[in-house]
Amino acid sequence: MFIAIARPAVEPQGPDAVAVPGSPAIAELSPRALHARLLENAALRRMRGVERRRERRFDDADYWLHAAPAAVRKACALREARSFAPLP
Repeated sequence: MFIAIARPAVEPQGPDAVAVPGSPAIAELSPRALHARLLENAALRRMRGVERRRERRFDDADYWLHAAPAAVRKACALREARSFAPLP
């Protein structure tokens, strides 16, 4: 059996080399936008944990409720690294 290795018709270019071909490139976010996204991610993780707890899926709930503070810590580290005004 003959197998030909074909290259994709569209190759990713730019900083987002692992993107699906044809998808829009991910733009570099400002530090404030990245901070906001990290905090939103933490809130979504927390809500997912509460939802899992309501469904009595305690293992999943524990995972998501412990993952939320990690995103908050990452956002705080970003604030310190990018010389934002410190949070009170």
